[in-house]
Amino acid sequence: QVQLEESGGGLVQAGGSLRLACPASGRTISSFAMGWFRQAPGKEREFVARISWSGGSAYYADSVKGRFTISKDNAKNTVYLQMNSLKPEDTAVYYCAAPERAYTTYTTEPGYTYWGQGTQVTVSS
Repeated sequence: QVQLEESGGGLVQAGGSLRLACPASGRTISSFAMGWFRQAPGKEREFVARISWSGGSAYYADSVKGRFTISKDNAKNTVYLQMNSLKPEDTAVYYCAAPERAYTTYTTEPGYTYWGQGTQVTVSS
């Protein structure tokens, strides 16, 4: 069973930065793509970013492109989301996710099987 646990959320002023971390247990992530999603109050969960299983490519939602960076450290079995130039509209619960299948990269939510419990990010104006 794969377990994911996000950390690093908090309260930050607009323009600030946060780095989210998501260590995985139960499997090594070196052969798996990883993704970040978020859910704002009253809204559906949405895609934020994903990184390919090799770590060689990343893909971002238009709303975060140029401000957020996803990365993974296979040695630490951890995926990260560096968030810069934060805006109030980035306020949400952020989730990391992992797929069931190795060597396959997914961008949409149905491709992901395992989810963390989420970490709250609040950006004040």
